[in-house]
Amino acid sequence: MLKKTITYTDYDGNDRTEDFYFNLNKAEIMEMEMSFNGGLSKTITNIVAAQDSKRIIEIFKDLILKAYGEKSPDGKRFMKSKEIADGFSQTEAYSQLFMELATNANAASAFVNGITPKSMDVAKEQIKELMSPAT
Repeated sequence: MLKKTITYTDYDGNDRTEDFYFNLNKAEIMEMEMSFNGGLSKTITNIVAAQDSKRIIEIFKDLILKAYGEKSPDGKRFMKSKEIADGFSQTEAYSQLFMELATNANAASAFVNGITPKSMDVAKEQIKELMSPAT
C-alpha cells in the first residue's frame, strides 16, 4: 500500500495537504492482466511500440483510479468503488498526482512499486514500461 501526501489548492482556493491511499492486490493485478486480449503485458508492449500516447494515458489513468481507495477505520479493509474513484478523479489532488506521474519517470516508478505487491515484480516492470514513455 502506498500513502501519498498531496498538497493542492481546492476549488474554493484553499491550500490543502491530505493523505491518499493506493493499492493493487494480486487478484486485481491478475484481473487487469486477464481483461486484455493477449494479456496486459502484450497490450502494454504493443502500445509502447506503437507510441500510442492516447492509449498510454487511458491505461495510466485507469491504473491510478483502480489503485485508489479508502482504508477502513479499523485497517481491515481497503474500500474501493466506482463512486470512490470518481470522487477522487474530480479533485485537484488527482490532477496534481496525474501530472506528477506523467512528467516524472522516477515518481511513476516509485508509485508503481508502492501500489503493487512485492511478489509481483513482473507486473511492476510491465507497468513501469507503460509509464516511462509518458515522461
